[in-house]
Amino acid sequence: MRLYVPATLDLLAHWHQAGAVPAADPGAAAAFVAPEESEEGEYAALMSAADASAALLAGAGRRVVLVAEASGEEAVPVNRWAAVHADTADRPAGADPDEDLGWFAVQEIPALLGGGG
Repeated sequence: MRLYVPATLDLLAHWHQAGAVPAADPGAAAAFVAPEESEEGEYAALMSAADASAALLAGAGRRVVLVAEASGEEAVPVNRWAAVHADTADRPAGADPDEDLGWFAVQEIPALLGGGG
């Protein structure tokens, strides 16, 4: 099952350093699952997670959605992460919620976080 986990750059940095998304992170929002296994279903889950990410920002910033494969374990280790979708630049509060996110491979997370590659 593919999960779409709303995040912020700070949360992503914390999870990346820890090597996993913890089962219960008080700063995180609930993950979204596609209502159906189709491109439209996955896009709906991604955009719902992007909306939840915007709510985590409480203002300007970059929406971040971590995509991972769930396997029933408590935490989701980095080796189960599939990709990251994120805004390519900070957005003002109240920006268009339907704006698409950029796609980043898991290997690109350090660069996305500003730490180089």
